[in-house]
Amino acid sequence: IENMAMYVCPNCGHEDHIFGEGGVKAEAARSKIPFLGEIPLAREVRTAGDEGTPIALRGGAVAEAYHALAKQLVDGGVA
Repeated sequence: IENMAMYVCPNCGHEDHIFGEGGVKAEAARSKIPFLGEIPLAREVRTAGDEGTPIALRGGAVAEAYHALAKQLVDGGVA
């Protein structure tokens, strides 16, 4: 799982890979372990946590990323 994979602008939705792109996916492939997905760096994750509300329950692109990750875990028999 690549955490903080990209910054998503809250105004226009533009994605910027400020920490580089593809490093975790490449390392997973090199190590022969599954790459499960990317979680964006987004202020709404922090604010949801501060409010005690799981981001996955709020809807939107960030919630969709968490849903996709959860699906990968369930489909893979991990969760």
